[in-house]
Amino acid sequence: MTLQASILSVRPRLSPAAIVNMCVGFFGIQIGFGLQNVNTSRIFQTLGAEVDSLAILWIAAPMTGLLVQPLIGHLSDKTWGRLGRRRPYFLFGAILTTIALIAMPNSPSLWFAALMLWVMDAAINITMEPFRAFVGDNLNEDQRTAGYAMQSVFIGAGAVFASVLPWVLSNVFDVASVAPAGVVPDSVRIAFYVGAGSLLAAVLWTVVTTREYSPEQLAAFDRAATTTSQADAEAPARSIRAYLIGGLIWLAVGAIGFAGVAISGIEKELYVLFGGLAVFGLLQIAVGLMHRARTSNGLSEIVDDIFRMPATMRDLAIVQFFSWFALFAMWIYTTPAVTAVHYGAASPTSTSYGEGADWVGVLMGVYNGVAALAAFMIPVLAKRIGRRGAHALNLALGGLGLIGIFLVRDPALLWLPMIGVGFAWASIVSMPYAILSGAVPSRKMGVYMGIFNIFIVVPQLVAATLLGLILKSVFDGQAIWALVIGGVSFFIAALAALRVKEAVRA
Repeated sequence: MTLQASILSVRPRLSPAAIVNMCVGFFGIQIGFGLQNVNTSRIFQTLGAEVDSLAILWIAAPMTGLLVQPLIGHLSDKTWGRLGRRRPYFLFGAILTTIALIAMPNSPSLWFAALMLWVMDAAINITMEPFRAFVGDNLNEDQRTAGYAMQSVFIGAGAVFASVLPWVLSNVFDVASVAPAGVVPDSVRIAFYVGAGSLLAAVLWTVVTTREYSPEQLAAFDRAATTTSQADAEAPARSIRAYLIGGLIWLAVGAIGFAGVAISGIEKELYVLFGGLAVFGLLQIAVGLMHRARTSNGLSEIVDDIFRMPATMRDLAIVQFFSWFALFAMWIYTTPAVTAVHYGAASPTSTSYGEGADWVGVLMGVYNGVAALAAFMIPVLAKRIGRRGAHALNLALGGLGLIGIFLVRDPALLWLPMIGVGFAWASIVSMPYAILSGAVPSRKMGVYMGIFNIFIVVPQLVAATLLGLILKSVFDGQAIWALVIGGVSFFIAALAALRVKEAVRA
């Protein structure tokens, strides 16, 4: 079923209600992410994980996104059926995420919890990636900033709901937040059950209440309105020689690094980083050989698109790298940092640790609540100082916020620096996508949104492999310094945002 039976040359403006219906599903998706981000380190520590091993246990999340998002984007671009183009992925991913949310807090061991994180993140990515393309598909250029800002509203609302659930259950409904060693507290377990049901309901709302343009209609939109960046995106693919030589270089760097880790005996987490470089090299060699044999498939198409991405996307990639490095540092280390520094907790089974971990949930709710409100301001701010300026300002506020957690030692006042983090988060989940959606062709909106998320995943892999080593080697394992590093990373992202070249209409 399509939004319009006749072929149009310009996307019509959608009503506010239609935009809201498109974005409700993100409320549910963010409930899943919120429960994962706030409680996964707590579950890992409860099941026996040490602080300096948390980052590598989290490696499942970014690795899953690296594999799943470009693939799902590519597949959804080529899908068309009774449910449309993107909505089949919304539905299947939501069902799988619901199952994983129920299983995660019932993990009998640390390895099972790590496996469930992998499954949960894969399922969330299956659902989330097409949602980004969905807004680009259905909204015209003038409404996209508002559309992605509306996604930010629901992202913030969903994350607030998820973040404060354990605290509300323990402080309002007197559900236990402390449990014996190796057992996940009831407040966390029940929060995951409530979140699972809420996620499924929200995604179903969007599936039922929204429709999509047909591939033929999207092609007509592209013919009628092109951008200089779209012309770049359709440039000839990389040469066979470049694929083979480039692949060999990446493979060699990865292999040398892998051998260096083995010989030196340093942190084994680095195997993941250098292994990833080697795999990327092998992919390039494989695609080069495919082109030499004049064959192609989904893999070769995705890799080709990586190397001919628009200039706007390349600029945004730098911004995304440093933004998401900061976020991943915050998500992994806020709980161990606050419980250790602000609550003096020495053990995950102590009462003070439970109180601190619950308060972190509230703090995460604060920054997401701020994000939900800040999202209404972003379109106005973007009109005044431009999208790039607005994004840079918000990222700088995020840097001040993370460093503020280090400087503010009264736990009751930690909500103040979270205001800055909230503005950064609202901008990160909206502004880059609003800028990017105008720079890529509609027929490849899904795959480019998926490829764009590589620049979310790569910094998470770097953070997961290096942060634990840095903390252990330089900061005596003190998790609070990871937040300072994250704050500096936000400032670098803000400077990079000012250098982004936005697409210009031809």
